[in-house]
Amino acid sequence: MNKPRWPQAARSLALALLVASTAVAQDARDTAAETKSHAEMVRRLGEIAIEAKSIHKYHGDQAAKQLWAQLEQLGDNADWKLRLDAALAHMRLANTKAAIEILQKASDEMRAGRLKGGLDEASSIVFYLGMAYMRQAETENCCARSTAESCILPLRGEAIHTKTEGATKAIPCFELVVANRPANDYWHLSARWLLNIAHMTLGTWPDGLKEERRMPIDALQSQFPLPHFKNVASKTGMDMFAMLGGVIVDDFDGDDDLDVLLSLWSADGAMRYFRNDGDGTFSERSREANLTGITSGINMFQADYDNDGDLDVVILRGAWLYNNGRHPNSLLKNRGDGSFVDASLAAGFGETAFPSSQADWSDIDNDGDLDLYVGNESTPKIHSPCHLFRNEGDGTFVDIASEAGVENLGYTKGVSFGDYDGDGLADLFVSNLASENRLYHNLGGNKFENVAPKLKMEEPIASFPTWFWDYDNDGKLDLFVAAYSTGVGHVAGHHLGIKVADSTYDYMKLWRGDGKGGFTNVAKEMGLDYPALPMGANFGDLDNDGWLDFYLGTGDPYYYNLMPNLMYKNMAGKKFADVSMAGGFAHLQKGHGVSFADFDSDGDLDVYSVMGGAYVGDPAYNTLFENPGFDNHWLCIQLVGTESNRSGIGARIHAVITENGKTRSVYRHVNSGGSFGANPLRQTIGMGKATKIDRLEIHWPRTGKTQTFENVTPDRFVRITESSNKIQTVPLKQTKIGG
Repeated sequence: MNKPRWPQAARSLALALLVASTAVAQDARDTAAETKSHAEMVRRLGEIAIEAKSIHKYHGDQAAKQLWAQLEQLGDNADWKLRLDAALAHMRLANTKAAIEILQKASDEMRAGRLKGGLDEASSIVFYLGMAYMRQAETENCCARSTAESCILPLRGEAIHTKTEGATKAIPCFELVVANRPANDYWHLSARWLLNIAHMTLGTWPDGLKEERRMPIDALQSQFPLPHFKNVASKTGMDMFAMLGGVIVDDFDGDDDLDVLLSLWSADGAMRYFRNDGDGTFSERSREANLTGITSGINMFQADYDNDGDLDVVILRGAWLYNNGRHPNSLLKNRGDGSFVDASLAAGFGETAFPSSQADWSDIDNDGDLDLYVGNESTPKIHSPCHLFRNEGDGTFVDIASEAGVENLGYTKGVSFGDYDGDGLADLFVSNLASENRLYHNLGGNKFENVAPKLKMEEPIASFPTWFWDYDNDGKLDLFVAAYSTGVGHVAGHHLGIKVADSTYDYMKLWRGDGKGGFTNVAKEMGLDYPALPMGANFGDLDNDGWLDFYLGTGDPYYYNLMPNLMYKNMAGKKFADVSMAGGFAHLQKGHGVSFADFDSDGDLDVYSVMGGAYVGDPAYNTLFENPGFDNHWLCIQLVGTESNRSGIGARIHAVITENGKTRSVYRHVNSGGSFGANPLRQTIGMGKATKIDRLEIHWPRTGKTQTFENVTPDRFVRITESSNKIQTVPLKQTKIGG
C-alpha cells in the first residue's frame, strides 16, 4: 500500500541523517554523548515520520483506505454511515471534491428513497455536504489567495470571496438543516451560524438572509473600541501555510532582538527557525540552526536549563495519538548562537515516550537550576504518567514524578507553575481533559500534595490551556483555566440567547487567589461566562496600561467549528471586555500556539498565532497582528539570575507608579505565558501615562531576596542581574515589521 512513498521517504531520511550527523560531528562545542544523541534522535524521528504516513490518527491514510475499499465493494448497497465516514475521510486528507461527490449522491438517493435514513441521518448528510462546500470555498479563496483580511470577522474588503461556487452551494444545505431541526438543537444552531458565515463570504450578509435566520449584529461587535491590529504576517515571511503547532518568540542567538521558532504537529513536519535581522525582517535559518531531521512537535517551551546564558528548547510530541503517539520528546541545547544539538538522550530525557502536549519549567527545589514538568495524555486504557524531571545540575535529568506525587494519570492539556501561597516554593496546576484538574501544593523536599479537591478547584472537568498570573495587580497569583466542552452551536446559541437542548458544558474559570492558599471563581462577574473552545492561548498587556489581557485561539479538529478567535481586554482588573472584532483578532481558522511579543522593538506587544487545523485538509496561514500603539509608557525587563536560575523564571516583579496623581502597583510573575505558545521570558511592564517607575522591586526565587530601584526611567529595554545594584540599558533599534 505504501510502496510508492518508501523510496522517496528513505532518500529523505538518509539525507537528513547525513546532514544532521555531519553538522554535529563538525561542531567542537558538542560532547561525544550529545553528538551521538543528536544522530540517534534524527534516526528515530525519521522512522516515526515514515510510519505516521499510514497510521497517524489525523494524517495517516490507512483507515481512510479501508473505508474507501469498503465503499467501493458495497457500491449502492453501502449504508449512509459508511458513505458519510468515507466522505469525511476524504475531507481530512484534502480530497474535498471526492467528499462532495459521495455526499451529494447520498443526499440525492435519500430524497429519492433509495437510501434508508430518517431525519437525523438526512440532516447529517446534508450538513456535512454543506461543510464540504464551505471547505471548497476556503481552499479556493482564503488558501489560494490569502490576504491580510482573510477569515477575520466581520468579513469585509479582501475577505469577500471572489470564487463563489463553494459558499453558494453550501447555503441551501445549511438552510435545509435549519428548516428541519428544532431551534434549540445543536445542529440547527451550528448550521445557522455557518449559514451566516457563508453569506458573509459572498458579501450578501445581512440583506441576503432572511431576518429570522440572521445572527444578531452585536455578535459582530466588540464591548470596547480597541484600535485595529493589522495582520502583517506576509510581510515577515513567517505566514506559514500549515496545520496546528507551537511558537516561541525569544532571543536565541544572543543579539538581544527576538527570533521565532515554529513547530508543526505533523510527524514529518520540519522545525522552522527565523532569525531577526534587526531591520524588521526575518530570515529562515533552520538548516544553519542544525534542525534538519529534528521533526516538529505540537508544542515547545524555552528556558536556560544549564545556566550557560542561552535559551534551550523542549519539543513535545505524540499528542492526541494515544498508543500511536509514543514519540520521544526533544531537549534542544543551544550552542550559544541560535544553533542547537538534540541532547535528549545524553540528558536522560529522551528515552521516555508518551503522548505529550504540555510542559513548564520551574525550580521546584530552589537549588538554582530549572526542573521540567511534562504533561502526558492518559486514558482509562492507556497509562501515560506525567514526568517531573529534576535537573541534576550537570546537564542530566531524573524523573521523580512518582515519588513527588505528581504523576497525574489524566489527559493533560495544560501545565503551569506558580507560588500561589507565597511560601517561596513553586506549586503546580495541571489541567486535564475529561477528568478532574490537579493543584499540587509544593511541600518542600520534592513532595507535592493535590489540594484541588479540598479547594474545590477540580473544574472545569473538560479543560485545556491554563496559567498563573496576577490579573488584578494585587500582588497575589490568580489562575486561569480554559474550558473545552463547547462548539460552534453553543457559540451561536450564546449570541441568540438560546440554550442548546440536552447539552451540558462549562465556561472558563478565573480563580482569584487570596495569597494565602485560597481561591474564588470570579469568571462570571469578570464577563467570562462565554462558550469557547480554546486550544492556543496566552496573555500580555496589549495597550501598556499595566493590566494583562489575553487571547484564546479557538481550535478543534472538526471542520464545522469555524469559531472566531477571541481577545479579551482587562478593564483595570474589574472586568474583561471582548474586543475580538474591533481589534481584528476574530479569525475563523483554528488558533493554536500564541505569543505576545514586541517584534519591532517599539515597546508594545504584537501577537503571533499559529493557525490551521489538525487534518491535512485543514491548513491555514499563520497570523502576526501588529500593535498600532497606544502612546503609553513601558519598561521591558530581562532578569539574569546568578544564585537563582539564569532565566529568572519564578521571580516576581513589582513596579509602583504614579498616574494622574494616583499611585498604583503593577505585578509580573516571570514565565513564558500560557500553556500553548510561549512569550519571551523578558517582561514588559505597561505604565499607562506614568512618566517613571517610582519604585521597582525584584524578588528572586532561590534566595528570597529583593532588589529595589528608585525613579526608574521608562521606554527602554533593560537587563537586571541578581544582586547587582545597577540597571543596564540594552540598546535596541526600533524597526518597521517587514522592513
